[in-house]
Amino acid sequence: MVVFPNCKINLGLYVTNKRPDGFHDLETVFYPVAVQDALEILTAPALHFTSTGITVPGNSADNLCIKAFELLQRDYPAVQPVQIHLHKHIPIGAGLGGGSADAAFMLKLLDAKFQLGLSEEQLIGYAAQLGSDCAFFIPNKPCYAVGRGEILTPLSLDLSGYSLLLIYPGIHVNTGWAFKQLTPAAPQHALKTAIQQPVEQWKEIVSNDFEAPVFAAHPELARIKGELYGRGAIYATMSGSGSTMVGIYPKNVLPDMKWDNKYSVFEIK
Repeated sequence: MVVFPNCKINLGLYVTNKRPDGFHDLETVFYPVAVQDALEILTAPALHFTSTGITVPGNSADNLCIKAFELLQRDYPAVQPVQIHLHKHIPIGAGLGGGSADAAFMLKLLDAKFQLGLSEEQLIGYAAQLGSDCAFFIPNKPCYAVGRGEILTPLSLDLSGYSLLLIYPGIHVNTGWAFKQLTPAAPQHALKTAIQQPVEQWKEIVSNDFEAPVFAAHPELARIKGELYGRGAIYATMSGSGSTMVGIYPKNVLPDMKWDNKYSVFEIK
């Protein structure tokens, strides 16, 4: 069985509170984007993980796909060992949620393969144990998210009438460091209301708290955002804690721009 986990972008991201458990309360909008990995599982004598494409760092035993398998097998003995192969295309540590997507899609794959009959609510519960934004990839539809990012409210938000330009400049931003730069506060504009306004108004009312400290540390990102606006973007933002920059353009009018060879550029027309 093969699936194609997609990435997400954040449209607005606010850190509103530091929690007693050490996590932070967030307010954001997750939007799915068709930049994809490929994930395959086959029945096997023993659990095994391989990958191709972008190098996946760390020990394979710590990969979120393995963690997803172990989480379900703990509660469902019907889950038998599988060979997992991941072809990695979504940049890692880029604010696009690629690892979270792989984990969530792994849960859905195992549910289907072993006919567990899990509800969406159950899958979201398991996904939330794997990572703060894993839960989003279970419904995988535009959502307003609060809590750690796992409390989801579906939104009727459709950007199919626009084109997206994603620029990952190869800069890794440490998420823990980024959180330490912020003083949690309520946003100036209520995101759930602001995101329902026309995209043309977002520049003034939708923002990402992480941009100020991350841009200060990496001025190249501020320059990219300026270039996106300078070349006709209706709205430009950083996704997550970075470092992917996103430009929203009128349909099929993406700019013809030359980017540094180290950049990964994705056009969604």
